[in-house]
Amino acid sequence: MHPQIARGEPGSCPICGMDLVAVEQEGAEETGERKILYYRHPHNPTIVSDTPMKDEMGMDYVAVYDDGGGAAVKIAPHVVQNMGVRTATAERGRLWRRIDTVGYVGFDETLMSHVHPRTEGWIEKLAVSSEGERVEKGQLLFELYSPALVNAQEEYVQALGTGNRRLIRASRDRLVALGISKRQVATLEKTRRVRQRVRFHAGQAGIISSLKVREGMYVKPATEVMSLADLSSVWLLAEVFESQADWVQVGQPADVRLSFVPGKEWQGRVEYIYPSLNPKTRTLKVRLRFDNPDEDLKPNMYANVTIYGGPKEDVVIVPREALIRTGQAQRVILALGEGRFQPRTVVAGTESGEWVEIAAGLEEGERVVTSGQFLIDSEASFKASLARMSAPGQEAPSMSPAAAPVSGTGVLKKLMPGAGKVNMQHDPIEALGWPDMTMDFDLGEGVSLEGLNPGDAVEFELKETKDGYVIDAMRRRDAAGQ
Repeated sequence: MHPQIARGEPGSCPICGMDLVAVEQEGAEETGERKILYYRHPHNPTIVSDTPMKDEMGMDYVAVYDDGGGAAVKIAPHVVQNMGVRTATAERGRLWRRIDTVGYVGFDETLMSHVHPRTEGWIEKLAVSSEGERVEKGQLLFELYSPALVNAQEEYVQALGTGNRRLIRASRDRLVALGISKRQVATLEKTRRVRQRVRFHAGQAGIISSLKVREGMYVKPATEVMSLADLSSVWLLAEVFESQADWVQVGQPADVRLSFVPGKEWQGRVEYIYPSLNPKTRTLKVRLRFDNPDEDLKPNMYANVTIYGGPKEDVVIVPREALIRTGQAQRVILALGEGRFQPRTVVAGTESGEWVEIAAGLEEGERVVTSGQFLIDSEASFKASLARMSAPGQEAPSMSPAAAPVSGTGVLKKLMPGAGKVNMQHDPIEALGWPDMTMDFDLGEGVSLEGLNPGDAVEFELKETKDGYVIDAMRRRDAAGQ
């Protein structure tokens, strides 16, 4: 917190130049007591209570205090306007567990078929030429010459000549088992003429998704000659983060958007949730099915996916941009009206799209800052500054021009001799109540940067002027014998 603010004086911030008017101390500071906001579970901070209680192991819930101490920062109206401060009202309502992720389009494997010969032979004629070629059901795919198929046809013709029904039936069943269609068996029975090359036809309509042979190739039953795929329906495989895995259930609606068709959405549903996580990405694979009558969705396309994982009812929600996250806490900046703002520690819950649930610390109807809150929160730690302000009877350091120079240490980051400035990461300066931070400093008259380089550890003295603090002297720490 800036010294002018701590002393309640109007003026400009010596660090960032912001025209701050005053700080009003109220609430807990008047009594010297810290206000308890709520109690949280000792191991799970998302579980909170308004009253003291114990967890399942008998441990007491931890009290969470309002570290803001009730301090309200008052900013001049024209400064609020210049900063572009926007606010929003905390609402109570429904929050969808919305999962925004990515995925890729794949074949619907229930609409695919693979073509294998059932005996050894040679591809004498290949009726399709490349992958991606469209075929209709019953269309000729290839002709196969196989001595085993020729012998089986001859045996059937001989059986027909004997008139032995048992032998005829056995010979016919052998032909079918070797992959000869019933139509070709009927033609053979009618003409009694053995064909040297047996024809194989498409069992379904679709495209050739895989073609692994060429004319003249020798094939075996293990050889996959080709694969056929129907694109009237496709799968979309999406990746869901581990933290959101329990949000997904079969049957939930989902939307898909593709960059090549801006503004168009496809609606589908979660069809299957895979039982294990990817050990490398720590994500759960989810399969969605989409009807694709126009075949706009093509295999291996990249897609943006939104899965609607069900709502949470009757929760307090605020825009996600209003939440300030730090290493130890989460907070928002309350707008109290008439240019007054106050920090409030909160517990954030579920995040969904542009909204976030506030599990504790905020009530419905309170207004929070959604733009400019980081400036109000100060360039350093608002929490540490307010804690220093709340000490009863403690006076802020003098800001008069006649005050003694303030010493500090730090590390140079950038030298700007042309502008008369340096950028430095300085250690905490207790005399001014400044935490450690990286900032620009103006150089006082006569201060030289000769012999200094970025990365040097330095010690310096600050002198207060009407425009804020400037460096009055600076030297390398090793040069000072440290």
